[in-house]
Amino acid sequence: MKVISAGDGEADYSGRSLIIHSDFLRNYPLMKTIQDFGFFSYSVNEALHLSETEKATIMKIFESIEVELLSSIDHFSQDIIISQIEQLLNYSNRFYNRQFITRKTYHNDHLSKLDDIISDFLNNDDALLNGVPSIYFLAEKIGLSQRYLSDMLQSITGMNSQQYLQSKMVEKAKVLLSTSTLSVSEIAYRIGFEYPQSFNKFFKKQTELSPLEFRNSFN
Repeated sequence: MKVISAGDGEADYSGRSLIIHSDFLRNYPLMKTIQDFGFFSYSVNEALHLSETEKATIMKIFESIEVELLSSIDHFSQDIIISQIEQLLNYSNRFYNRQFITRKTYHNDHLSKLDDIISDFLNNDDALLNGVPSIYFLAEKIGLSQRYLSDMLQSITGMNSQQYLQSKMVEKAKVLLSTSTLSVSEIAYRIGFEYPQSFNKFFKKQTELSPLEFRNSFN
């Protein structure tokens, strides 16, 4: 395990990298929980934008890790470094969560694009021809990684990407059930279901009503 520092230039691109061998984490809970930190799956363009105060906090943790690495090894060395790594990851989580709030305009623009893409997909019979759009397809369309899209939606709407897509499908189904004469099977195909039975189960799970019960409630 080591900390690598990049040199300062005329423009400030300095930074630090922490390289950890998986064996260093073995037998520690972090070996499993590290997979829960979604930002490891983010793309380069989804980097964390730190304020000066946040940057100072992160750099202080790096400095503490480096001091410990350069100190004499004892029975507590690994435990202390593991706790410092956990602190680094938890602060990163906190700052990413803040970023979803502080860059609200940026994220709302992406949310608006997502809504347009889903709406076009459901309104132009793309779902009828190609089935339900995948999260990968939607994320790629708006230029985000799947994990960043899901975390962004969780922060803004309280739903992950799959739940958000399903909510839009339910909205479209409700409109068709209440305003059109299409059969339930035709509506199922229209919003991307291959089998009407699957649509019936999906709709009832989301609304606690079958499609026919929902339609009849308008009569």
